[in-house]
Amino acid sequence: MNYQEYYQSSLEAPEQFWEEQAKSIDWFKFPDSILSTDEEGLARWYRGGQLNTCYLALDYQVNNGRGAQTALIYDSPVTNTKETYSYQELLEETALFAGVLQGLGVEKGDRVIIYMPMIPQVVFAMLACARLGAVHSVVFGGFAAHELAIRIDDATPKVLLMASGGIEVNKIIPYKPIIDAALEEATHQPQACVVYQRAFVKADMQVGRDLDWEQLRSKASPANYVKLEATDPLYILYTSGTTGQPKGIVRDNGGHAVAMHFSMKNIYGALPGEVYWAASDVGWVVGHSYIVYAPLIYGCTTVLFEGKPIKTPDASTFWRVINEYDVKVFFTAPTAFRAIKKEDPSGQLKKQYDTSGLRYLFLAGERTDIATLEWCEQLLKVPVIDHWWQTESGFPMIANMTGIDLQKIKPGSAGQAVCGFDIDIVDEKGQPVTANEEGILAIKYPLPPGCLPNLWNDTARFKSSYLAPLPGYYFAGDGAYVDEEGYLFITGRIDDIINVAGHRLSTAEMEEVVASHPAIAECAVVGVADDLKGQIPVGFFIMKSGVMCEESNIEQELIKMVRETIGPVAAFKRAVSVERLPKTRSGKILRKIMRAIADKQTFSPPSTIEDISVLTELERLMRNKKIGRIGKID
Repeated sequence: MNYQEYYQSSLEAPEQFWEEQAKSIDWFKFPDSILSTDEEGLARWYRGGQLNTCYLALDYQVNNGRGAQTALIYDSPVTNTKETYSYQELLEETALFAGVLQGLGVEKGDRVIIYMPMIPQVVFAMLACARLGAVHSVVFGGFAAHELAIRIDDATPKVLLMASGGIEVNKIIPYKPIIDAALEEATHQPQACVVYQRAFVKADMQVGRDLDWEQLRSKASPANYVKLEATDPLYILYTSGTTGQPKGIVRDNGGHAVAMHFSMKNIYGALPGEVYWAASDVGWVVGHSYIVYAPLIYGCTTVLFEGKPIKTPDASTFWRVINEYDVKVFFTAPTAFRAIKKEDPSGQLKKQYDTSGLRYLFLAGERTDIATLEWCEQLLKVPVIDHWWQTESGFPMIANMTGIDLQKIKPGSAGQAVCGFDIDIVDEKGQPVTANEEGILAIKYPLPPGCLPNLWNDTARFKSSYLAPLPGYYFAGDGAYVDEEGYLFITGRIDDIINVAGHRLSTAEMEEVVASHPAIAECAVVGVADDLKGQIPVGFFIMKSGVMCEESNIEQELIKMVRETIGPVAAFKRAVSVERLPKTRSGKILRKIMRAIADKQTFSPPSTIEDISVLTELERLMRNKKIGRIGKID
């Protein structure tokens, strides 16, 4: 069956389609109903089914002959550590730590917050929670104390799990002071805090509250898995909200397990037993889905990488990992490759390593600019596949479904709709627009299995944020257009569409042009307020290492390129060189904040910002360059 036939079958008979997918995993009790509606009027998948996610990821694999296969590879260039765990060993570690949690009184439905870096213990902890039916909420190691306190008060965990610290390239980040400050601020107090002490940073323990991870483990007995309902929550993952209060995205057990298995086979084209690597962090949805759960549920070997694409030790580290472990499918963010390209523009460092075993490179997390995609294609000689999804969906919504039928790749497009996602491009009134016309990306409700069924303890916000803006649809918050062949092009968040003298223009399209300049490593284009035209675009760019060009010359070249590619209507007349762009820790450029600085608007820096000092640098630059209203200060 080709992609179009398979996709249409998922829309025409969704319950039949997802019933077939559910047969791919091992249920203790197969669901009574495939799709139903709960008391809140929200869609629920697989009601009446019983299973356990940890069982699927570990026990089932061991019982079916994968006990000796490597399940987890831990590679940490920042600590010069490499470890491997077979499925049998990972099961033993997980069951033992589940016994630790059980000994602390953790039961089905209890919440456990995990604040840890990319070390094997974070995987043990997540799977141990899943084993007991406890609901884990992983908080990215490095969130500020205030943000952690908000999550503690919202999730009300019985236990908090932490490491003593992490490493950012070569800088040690002690976690314990952050935890202590968060608990001092939080109203809710967990019954216990379990601390995993790392060799390079020791945490001071608070008597009566803090417990040593290894001491508890040495006295624990393994715990068995608990039978759970398909609709029971597996985890809460907080994501930024427009109000400043994070939204607790809930993932259920049944729909999630089915979606993970389905995506590994049909989207990523992976085979059981192969090495699959997602270079992300377990604090983000990519880490949940494609470092921990999906590869293990599908029987792959997964890589847990504690490092960065550059400086650990250099821009060859990705090539080393792919070569050393024979990675077949690799998934990371475009920003990682832009960083590599900046350090090693011609890809000389790759020549040391053999990456011929790699079959696919997948990019997501932000829009993949064409220049980066083409650079990766030329260097790796494999299909480079952009795809698009959200924390809310848990797995891709738009992609090239390589496991079914590798379609042609259109640079700039995230691909076509994934099975189960009925996507329309509509205007503000919810009416479909014509092909190649920009509009709002809207997905017919109900969403397929694996997507969020609700927000944690906040049904009203779930409905107002996602269902109310476009009745009958899930509101994704992104602009897009679709071409005549069904390929979808994400143009950015709705507020990244700018209005120049009445013309709606995409800053993403302008970024494509700017990024194609041979001297530029990375860029952002934002719309800033203009008294005459309403908004005008301004480009900010980082030059490649070793490039010697006058900024004014590049600016004029970029103005010409945008004018020739998009037209004078774009009114692109400013482009300035910067040392850094403001980003989240996951690599997303904070365009909205850049726009707020230029427009002299008040804003709160997100807790996920990589380095807050870049905002001060940017404000000073904008003032000196007289960009936006910031230039009129003083």
